[in-house]
Amino acid sequence: MIKSLRLLNFKPFENQQFDCQPLTLLSGLNSTGKSSVLQSLLLLRQSYQQGLLPNIGLALNGDLVCIGTAQDALFEGASKEDSIGFDLVWEDGSKGLWRFNYDRELDVLNLASEPVNSEVYQKNIFSNNFHYLQSERIGSRPFFEMSDYQVRQLGQLGTRGEYNAHFLSLNEQKSIPNTNLSHPEAKSLTLIDQAEAWMREVSPGIRLKIQSIPNMELMNLQYFYGDSNAYRPTNVGFGITYTLPIIVGVLASEPGTLIIIENPEAHLHPKGQTQIGRLLALAASGGVQVVIETHSDHVLNGILLAVHSGKIAPQDVQLHFLQKNQKAEIEVLSPRINRSGRIDHWPEGFFDEWDKSLDALLEPAGE
Repeated sequence: MIKSLRLLNFKPFENQQFDCQPLTLLSGLNSTGKSSVLQSLLLLRQSYQQGLLPNIGLALNGDLVCIGTAQDALFEGASKEDSIGFDLVWEDGSKGLWRFNYDRELDVLNLASEPVNSEVYQKNIFSNNFHYLQSERIGSRPFFEMSDYQVRQLGQLGTRGEYNAHFLSLNEQKSIPNTNLSHPEAKSLTLIDQAEAWMREVSPGIRLKIQSIPNMELMNLQYFYGDSNAYRPTNVGFGITYTLPIIVGVLASEPGTLIIIENPEAHLHPKGQTQIGRLLALAASGGVQVVIETHSDHVLNGILLAVHSGKIAPQDVQLHFLQKNQKAEIEVLSPRINRSGRIDHWPEGFFDEWDKSLDALLEPAGE
């Protein structure tokens, strides 16, 4: 498990450390650096997959993340001599320290530090025990992609969840590896039964049916409600198809897997958002490391309720709230959770908009 991440001269961060726990939540106003934190991890993985790590440099553009140019990646206040740095420390004490010099003439970032221990590249961030679901996921459509390479060989869902139907079809009868996630109303521990049970927290009564169209390399996904006729994804709520890859990916992940999710709340009603927060907390309590970026107080509440009910220890949840000060510098505040599921202090702007609106509504109405 990753215990800490330090960013040096990367995008809005001159020198910033982020402590990590089994469940790490990033929040804050728009354009405060939340995505940049996730991008640092994705850059390292992407550079390794493209063969630039451990010896050459950074792959700034690829399937996981597109930064643009090397200058786009460099902290605006950095000098000509400054390098971009990523420091990762794991729970077992192993470290990965990377420094990349900016070649202004070629606009590339070249590795400038000593090679890290080869064992680092066996960690989950570089292995198949990894899932990343970006905020712009695959929505409702009549057919979904297949990929034997991504699904069968690498065990991936796709960054947009584009291979989720194929993944679920191949693994639907396998038991979920993390019994912490077992839904009490599921018929069995199989992935398909557990996925349906958790999806019913989002859309009551829902059932799933998946069929392959191998000659076209496509998957057909249909939804049922009780004994209803089949519904195409285009004829049900957008949030159902958007959420299914999160549920499937979490349920199918073995302990030791790293899952990065952007905006798990997208297109979900408040109750569904709370249940997704609870599911992510349960996954983290069972040995899966979860890193999420969210704007949802309901997702946070689902996590707090999991702490309150004893499903996850408060010290296993790390909150980071990013904001800009009056000098437009990024500040990181990290509230703590107690055993009752309460937060020790609420920074200004940290999921407090409801309280502010309620206070305004309680004031006498204007003429």
